[in-house]
Amino acid sequence: MAHPSSMSESFYGSSDISSGEDNHHHVVRPLQSDKWTKGKDGYLVTDLWGAEVGTWVFATPTVWLQQTGEKMYLCVYQHRSLTLMLLIPVSSVPNGEQGVSAVRQQVLENASLKILKVEEKLSKGWGGENAYHVSGYRYLLVDRGRNVSRASPATKVTTLTKESLLAMNKLRQEVELEKSRAKLDSCDCEKDLEMCIRAKNNAWVISRVTRGKELYMVLEKANETLLYASDAVEKFSDRYCDGTFSLD
Repeated sequence: MAHPSSMSESFYGSSDISSGEDNHHHVVRPLQSDKWTKGKDGYLVTDLWGAEVGTWVFATPTVWLQQTGEKMYLCVYQHRSLTLMLLIPVSSVPNGEQGVSAVRQQVLENASLKILKVEEKLSKGWGGENAYHVSGYRYLLVDRGRNVSRASPATKVTTLTKESLLAMNKLRQEVELEKSRAKLDSCDCEKDLEMCIRAKNNAWVISRVTRGKELYMVLEKANETLLYASDAVEKFSDRYCDGTFSLD
C-alpha cells in the first residue's frame, strides 16, 4: 500500500468534469496503510470513509478508474501472506453496503478453497526477499509481452560499486536510444540487440534484447575478458531463462 508523505490531511481537492456531480469535491485518500485493520471475515476495513448512514458499518472504499471512467468498490482480503485486491463496479451492486457484503461473502464461498491452495503454493515456492538471487550475478530481467519483471534482490544490488551502477545506467540509456531508432525506422519486427560496457572498475555490464524480452546484467567478478563475461551470460540464460538470450 502507498505511504503518503503527509498523513495530517485526510482529504484533498479533486476535479471530476465527467460526472454530473459538483466539479469540486473532497475525496478521501484510500491507501494509507496505518488506517486499515483486518476484520473477522478476513477483509481489511478502514474508517476513513466513515460509517454508512444510520449504521455502525464502515463504508467500503471506492476508487475511480480514469481510463474506463468507472467507479469501483475496493475490497481487500488477506489470508496469511496472500493479499487479494478486488475491484467491484459500483453500478453492478444494488443496496449499497449490504450488496457489497453479499458479494464479498459470495467470493469467499466460491473461492476460499482456491485461495487456500494459491497461498500454500506461493508460501512453498517463495523463498523470501532473496528468492530471485543468483550467486555471482546482479541482473534485471524484463518480459514486456507478459508485463512481468524479475531482478536481484535490493540487498544484493546495494553491494554493487558506484562505477558499476553508472555503467548500467549508461547502458540502459543506450538500449532505449537504439529501440527508439528502430521505431523511427518503422521496423515491424523487433531486432535482437546486444550491448556491452566495460566499467571503470573493470566490471562488465551487458544487455541482451530479443523478442520483447530484455536482460541487463552486471558481472563485477568477470573482469578477465569479454569472452568470459559472455559465457557467464550464456550459462544464466540457459539455466534461468530457457535459453532465451543464448546466441546459438
